[in-house]
Amino acid sequence: MTAFLIRRVLYGVLVLIGVNLATFWLFFTINTPDDMARLNIGGKRVTPELIEKWKAERGYDKPLYVNDTQQGMARYTETIFWERSVSLLSFNFGRADAEASGDIGHEVAQRMVVSIKLALPIFILQIIASTAFALLLVMFRHTRLDMVGVVACVLLLSISSLFYIIVGQFLFARVLKLVPISGYTEGWDVLRFLLLPVLLSVVARLGTEARLYRAMFLEELGKDYVRTARAKGLAEATVLTRHVLRNALIPIITSAGGYLPYVFMGSLVFEGFFGIPGLGAYVIEAIGKQDFAIVRTMVFVGSVLYVGTYILIDVAYTWADPRVRLS
Repeated sequence: MTAFLIRRVLYGVLVLIGVNLATFWLFFTINTPDDMARLNIGGKRVTPELIEKWKAERGYDKPLYVNDTQQGMARYTETIFWERSVSLLSFNFGRADAEASGDIGHEVAQRMVVSIKLALPIFILQIIASTAFALLLVMFRHTRLDMVGVVACVLLLSISSLFYIIVGQFLFARVLKLVPISGYTEGWDVLRFLLLPVLLSVVARLGTEARLYRAMFLEELGKDYVRTARAKGLAEATVLTRHVLRNALIPIITSAGGYLPYVFMGSLVFEGFFGIPGLGAYVIEAIGKQDFAIVRTMVFVGSVLYVGTYILIDVAYTWADPRVRLS
């Protein structure tokens, strides 16, 4: 397993380098440093002097790739590519474009803690709720309850998450006044602010995940080991929870694991609507301010999360099924 993990980490590093290069090329093909200066300064106040001042404050006055006036390694280190792209691989995110002293690394570290507080309950409750609902439908398969449950799943996955947010805020915050409509605080009071977005996020994904898990459980029911378990006299609930669920763990891990980076990066919609200062809200603010340094950083952070998550998924396969060998 050690050799496999080393290979996967090396492949992941290559992926991160590729994403980094592609992101840098795309961003600086679309917008030159002069264009970014004009977007950030804005209005009729744009002059060549202000553009040069803005570029000098943020390090964009250097050559893009190679500095012909420097010698040796300095030709490459004294460039925008080195300071804004290569430095990302060492997790040195630099400063934001919209603010002269905005430390992106500091903001990411603080906002990631907030996103984790929102992401962990969503991720855990999503797996529990979807698995339990799917097992319930399979338990009563081919009955009216199963039919109603499938229709409910289709309805849930057909409705936009914006609908859940608007209705949830109106019902629970405006009418019933059980939770704040938006905002964030520290300490245990944070539960009041996170309860509604967590609940709505779980409901928004319930239909998609439960329908997928139900199909996987039904596929497992037709296999020989299920018939053997029933022949031994085991109750249907025991067959589903001890045997079917365990043998369906690998596709569940794959599905849930693929959703994990998105949850940890923060839902753009939920954080934006509920005023939660996480990574998702940070991206929205950066897009609104045309801050490409932050956007490039968040693309890189998202890549790191995806690479790390899929390595963890491979390791989780060995826990879910001892027959799986990583080599």
